[in-house]
Amino acid sequence: MNKLIAACLGLALLAGCAATPDRSRQDDLAVVQRAAYRHDGPPALTLYTMINNRTGAGAHSSLMINGSQRVIFDPAGSVQHSQIPERGDVLYGITPRIEEFYARAHARETFHVVIQRIEVDAATAEKALQLAMENGAVSQAFCAQATGAILRQLPGFESIRPTFFPVGLSEQFGALPGVTSRTLRENDSDDKSEAIARFDAEQRARQGQ
Repeated sequence: MNKLIAACLGLALLAGCAATPDRSRQDDLAVVQRAAYRHDGPPALTLYTMINNRTGAGAHSSLMINGSQRVIFDPAGSVQHSQIPERGDVLYGITPRIEEFYARAHARETFHVVIQRIEVDAATAEKALQLAMENGAVSQAFCAQATGAILRQLPGFESIRPTFFPVGLSEQFGALPGVTSRTLRENDSDDKSEAIARFDAEQRARQGQ
């Protein structure tokens, strides 16, 4: 049994989320509460899958939840910014501008992003939000596993099966009725810090600095 577990973990490291550092950031509850943003669109779940352009292998899974507030559950993710409060692998205050920044920070010369969205009822979105907030930080290589675990607890998503592979989770999600999909490709440098620097420059320009 121990050998089987070790083999599964080895596959998980190859599947994705392995190159990202463990998160340790835990902003105060007051900070995340002040940052809460409610999007005026319908309740929805959006699955992000980051895919290696050379190999086609999945590198990361995350889930944006639009409920009573809009957040991104970003298990073992690597995009962090001082203007995006974070607690337990949940990013808060996901305005349209932050949403765009998040997606574009992942799309670069080495990876593209598959963005799949499905509208749900308010109760389902709220349950997803609560599960994400209660989940806590996720270890490396468990991004698809953790995201899938939240999804399969929701009504209408019971068909989602456990997987360590982001592409496998994306395929399962895409098979659900009502899912729409788009792909984001960019030719930016592989260095995410450059995307963050551009975002900061745009923010200063908007503020007249």
